[in-house]
Amino acid sequence: MTHAQAQNSQARDIQALKDKLQKLEQEIQDVKDELNEFEKSSQNAPVQPLPKPPATPTANAKSEAAEPATAGSEQEQSSVEKAKPEGDIELYGFAMTDTGYDFVTNDPNWFDVVRPTKLPAFKGQFAPNGKVYFSVRQSRFGLKSFTPTPVGDLKTIFEFELFGTGVDAGQTTFRLRHAFGSLGPVGVGQYWTTFMDADVFPNTFEYWGPNGMVNFRNVQLRWVPYAKNGNHIMVALERPGASGDQGVYRDRIQLQGIQPRFNWPDFTWNGRIAREWGYAQLSGIVRKIGWVDTNNDQFKLGGSAVGWGISASSSPKFGPKDTGRFEFVYGEGIENYMNDAPIDIGVETNPGNAVTPVKGVALPVTAFMAFLDHTWSEKFTSSAGYSFLDIDNANAELPSDFHQGGYSVANLAYKPVPKVIMASEFQFGRRVNFKDGFSVNDYRLQFSFKYNWSKAWTY
Repeated sequence: MTHAQAQNSQARDIQALKDKLQKLEQEIQDVKDELNEFEKSSQNAPVQPLPKPPATPTANAKSEAAEPATAGSEQEQSSVEKAKPEGDIELYGFAMTDTGYDFVTNDPNWFDVVRPTKLPAFKGQFAPNGKVYFSVRQSRFGLKSFTPTPVGDLKTIFEFELFGTGVDAGQTTFRLRHAFGSLGPVGVGQYWTTFMDADVFPNTFEYWGPNGMVNFRNVQLRWVPYAKNGNHIMVALERPGASGDQGVYRDRIQLQGIQPRFNWPDFTWNGRIAREWGYAQLSGIVRKIGWVDTNNDQFKLGGSAVGWGISASSSPKFGPKDTGRFEFVYGEGIENYMNDAPIDIGVETNPGNAVTPVKGVALPVTAFMAFLDHTWSEKFTSSAGYSFLDIDNANAELPSDFHQGGYSVANLAYKPVPKVIMASEFQFGRRVNFKDGFSVNDYRLQFSFKYNWSKAWTY
């Protein structure tokens, strides 16, 4: 091959490489143009949000705000979380010990809580003053489940604690708190009454909580017709029940045959508006309370009363470290839905009526609570506030019957490690009688130790 031929061959090879490079550059430009067109079309398309995972349930010593009203998340009460491909089950709870010193005294069956209705009704009733107490009755165990179905999310909750009430008052024994299930917007079982706002329970450690808030677990049939972005509307039919006091006539034989009668369920509802600053909720209840005179005599002492009530509550955020808890309640014959109130129906004289000389009346009640939860740091928090309840007593009640109650706490909580909380808390309770002039104040200093645990499985 001559020198000229070699140069021509090399020139052809260089040109071939240039042609190949130009082709590759054109292909790259075509890909860039296609990518630009795709990005432009994506910007104009609506953004599809990621599905919201179910909230991780927690067990708070006081606030059930970590519990679902529809057995889902505690903020809950909506039962509208989006379905996910798999279900899950969670076991959770905490072991808790309260110990402290009561500078005054109260009913021994309620030694470890502050309930104004359980303070002495007269001087020396629960003497002597001053006692040390220890209790683990606040400890809790629960199970929650979440299962997506074609007709809506199936959620259940079973929860127990060790705080005996009723015939078990004063005992450390298993007590059912919740047994509730929901499928989509419908829920059935025992859970927080729909008349209640569980999210206003402050971050306190005294077990019973503010006396002036609605706080009651009831068996119910609940329907959630609307729930979206924290806003909801709920209505329910609930198990009826009430308590009565025969006052100064309690020893009269004519009243021994009076028996309660509940032939209508209680009707409850609530509506909530949620915003970035917090939320506001309005709740209501209407109920019929009846009683029958089973005696065969000349008196007709049976009757009935309509109970009703309205509750306005809110939990506003005053910044990244402060949250308020507020509630105002007014009604008649709704005392058994309140956190600490004795009777729904009182006895009143009925002058001029020989057949019905006394009658039962629904007692008006006014109550409120105002608390502030503050976060000092990742390890330290505090809560403080005051609650009050007043009953408009009927004129034939005993002079020593409960009339007014006050409740206040202030605390400092320390979390040394996740799932462990230690707290010191000052507690105050006050009782005022109906019309004998007696009142009493109670003061306590309590130390609490709480150890949380939980374990979840997906199936």
